[in-house]
Order: sequence, then C-alpha cells, then structure tokens
Amino acid sequence: MASQSSPGCTVSRRAVVGLTLALPVLVTGIRASAQTALRRIGILAQDLQPGLLETLRDELARLGHVEGRTLSIEVRNAAGRAERLPGLVAELLQLKVEVIVAVNTPAAQAARKATTMTPIVIMRVADPIGQGLVKSLTRPEGNVTGVSFMPDELGAKGVQILHEVMPNLTQIAALYQGDNPGARLVVTETERRARLLGLRFLHLPIRDPAELPGVFQTAVRAHVEGLFVMDDGAMTKLRRQITEQAARHNLPVVSIYRDLVEAGGLIAYGPSLTAVYRRGAGYVDRILRGARPTDLPVELPTQFDLAINLKTAKALGLTIPPSVLLRADHVIE
Repeated sequence: MASQSSPGCTVSRRAVVGLTLALPVLVTGIRASAQTALRRIGILAQDLQPGLLETLRDELARLGHVEGRTLSIEVRNAAGRAERLPGLVAELLQLKVEVIVAVNTPAAQAARKATTMTPIVIMRVADPIGQGLVKSLTRPEGNVTGVSFMPDELGAKGVQILHEVMPNLTQIAALYQGDNPGARLVVTETERRARLLGLRFLHLPIRDPAELPGVFQTAVRAHVEGLFVMDDGAMTKLRRQITEQAARHNLPVVSIYRDLVEAGGLIAYGPSLTAVYRRGAGYVDRILRGARPTDLPVELPTQFDLAINLKTAKALGLTIPPSVLLRADHVIE
C-alpha cells in the first residue's frame, strides 16, 4: 500500500518550491533597492577645473558620502562652451539629482534659471547678490547657497603686489573670458583699484582660444607692462598658452589661482581652491541631511594664498622684494 503524505509535509514542500521560485525575484529586488539607495548629485561647470572632482569626492567621502556606495555623482562639463549649459542642467534635472554643484558664474546662472526647487551649491561665483542668485549672504532666501567671493577680494590685491615688485609700472591689461559675467565684475573692480594706484588699464576679453596671439599683439602695441589674468575655468585651461605668449613678449603675469604661477606666471593671489571645494562639499553634506539652502548662509573665503615664481622673476629680470617674499605661501624656485 502506497503511503500518503501528511498535510503538513505537503504544505512544507509547496513552501520550499515557492521560495525557490521566488528567490531570484527577491535577490533582484534587493539589488534594485540597493541601487535606489544611492543619493544622486550633479556637478555643472562651464569648464571643469583640475582637482575639483578629486577634492569634492575626498571631502564628501570623509563626511560619509562615498561615491559608488552611498552616492552617485553626475558630472556635466560644458568644456568652455557656455551655450551648452542650459542643455546640461536640463539633463541633471531629468536625472532627478538632489543637489546641483554649480562651478563659476555662468553655470550658477544656468542652474538658477532652470530650477527654483532643486538645491544649488555655488562655488567660484563672484558677487551672488549682484548676479541675482541670492537675496543676501546671511539668508539667501531661495534654492541657492554656497561659497562665493566679492570682486574686490581678488585681482586688485594681485595687481597691488605686482606694483610693489615693479614700482615704475604704468600700465597693465586684463585678459579674461568675455562671456563670463563674473569675470567682468572682477576685472571692473580690478581696474578701479589699479587706477587708484595711478595705472592705465586695458581690457582684453576673449571668447575663443584662437584669439590669444592677436590679443598679446594688441597688448604689446599698447606698451602694456603687466598682465592680469582672470583665471576662471576657461583661462585656467589655457594657462600654458598664456604663459608661453607672456614669456615671448616679456610680460609678467598676475593671476588669482596658483595654476598659472606653476605654469610660468609670476604672481598669484587668491582664495585657496582646495578650501573652497571642501567648504562646498560641506554644503552638499548638510543639504543631503535635510538642511534647506535658504537656511545656510553664503560663505566667503577665509584662506588666501600668495604664490610667487622666482624662476619667472629671474627670466624677466625682476627682483622680488623681501617684504613680498616673506608673505608668500608658495615659492617656486
């Protein structure tokens, strides 16, 4: 006589079979859940600066947001073409990023124009109040906050230091990206301060790298004795071409960031970019943890660096006064 299975055994076998069939679905669901657990942020830049991503990643990881484990970073770089920014920010919004990190004024303006809801963290943006990005530094009253600077903090100080090195200086020129409103603000303030020193001032805006040789010819014909470079992302990308042209025409170059000095410029004075990017990562961290941009005051840089290239000074026949050397944070020999 064939034995009959007990009702309890039958249920148990069915449960085992059901569980076996359901297991792949459960595993897939767990994987999908893990993927959706990643927080997503976007980085928007007119021209991505060297070291930005590495510094942001490192600082975000230190704050507990590790790319690939808890965080996904979507990078959109316009590669110097400001007209691409609206399309790139639209891509980030379509991806539903939780925060947009906007680097430089054109990127910040494109992001702000595209959304009033997604939080925007700005970095390397001149005068965010004047640009219409925030109502005030202490209470932004919108979806924009971050680390900014005021135009009078930047180029004017570098030009003043150049004047200490070259007390007989009579005329300087400013080389800058013509379609960057933040660059124009800084150059305008630099001109105002230069004229207080008794210097004549020539504007040299460019929109295409191919214009560089012609711009230097213009400077030489005008008897320019020094060049201030407003080194936003686009100018930083051209640092080798700029310093080579300057050396060819025996022109000392003053910039804001150290990249140009390391490439052969003479003097750089400006905020520490590493510190700025780390502070920017701090804003992203606080927003991902629930803070609202309107409650986060815009910060101004507190750490400024002076860099001097003594090799370039020697090639130009210039002697850096001890009073200037003593203030230098970085000296390239």
